Amino acid sequence: MKIDYSPFFNCASRLLPDELAGYFYHLAQERVDNCVHGHWHMWHEALDKLPGKLSPSSYDLNSDTIHIGQPEDCDDPTRKALYDSMQMLRPWRKGPFELYGMKIDTEWRSDWKWNRLKEHICPLKHRKVLDIGCGSGYHCWRMAGAGAALVLGIDPYMVFVMQYHAVKKLLNKDVPAYVLPLGIEDIPAETHAFDTVFSMGVLYHRKEPMEHLLALKDMLRPGGELVLETLVIAGGATDVLVPEDRYAKMRNVWFIPSCAALELWLRKCGFKNVRTVDVNVTSIEEQRTTDWMRWESLKDYLHPNNPGLSYEGYPAPTRAIVLAES
Repeated sequence: MKIDYSPFFNCASRLLPDELAGYFYHLAQERVDNCVHGHWHMWHEALDKLPGKLSPSSYDLNSDTIHIGQPEDCDDPTRKALYDSMQMLRPWRKGPFELYGMKIDTEWRSDWKWNRLKEHICPLKHRKVLDIGCGSGYHCWRMAGAGAALVLGIDPYMVFVMQYHAVKKLLNKDVPAYVLPLGIEDIPAETHAFDTVFSMGVLYHRKEPMEHLLALKDMLRPGGELVLETLVIAGGATDVLVPEDRYAKMRNVWFIPSCAALELWLRKCGFKNVRTVDVNVTSIEEQRTTDWMRWESLKDYLHPNNPGLSYEGYPAPTRAIVLAES
């Protein structure tokens, strides 16, 4: 199956400046056409082996589990082939999905995060949305289901991009949600093109968090909304955790602020109407090992004698959702 981003261009060129839509299209197409990852051929084989003649009798992008097709839309041997293909695209981290009766129980219950934020954000109907670090595209599908005119998800990890294309192939419908193999560094400066920008689970991986926030502001139109979800600690406006080495076994965690500090950072970067709308301690029911992600997960990242601490002895993972206007 050849990855073709022309449907994205056809949609984006109607809603974004021509130069920007063309830039995204050509860069994404170049990345997939010239990918040299060692698993690229296996991922391509997974897409090629997906049952090609499936057509869903129904689909639902607004339920906690994204549903595509009904069990009666295919027979058991076809569903077994579907299972085998999707297993070749492990690890499945963001979901869940149910495809023609086959459930993909992903590492994260991403619907829990969506349910925590959906009533707080500006309605997405008719909006141009950017989702940074979108993974498999689960939240992109939810954004499209909420009525967005264009959802551009970006993620530099090609396996997640291929998971999106597998789901898209099985959906076989014209839905304006697209996942491109790009990183935030690929977004041109001062685009000011999007009505809503989501940055979820990204900030703590950035060496320069203020630069990240300023870049997000550059992506938003004046008055646009930032939806920022990140790790936080308890404390006041000057409290920030800087892990000496790893945090919850993750190597690339740089800064974990308190909510008050994060709100201050956003105001300092020029954002307005900054407010924290949710704080949640991540549970082992929300992030866990499954048949679709068989490696270590949250329970392995916590202290063996105290689940209130990370493996290294820092406060256990707690996540906040903060909204702000550009």
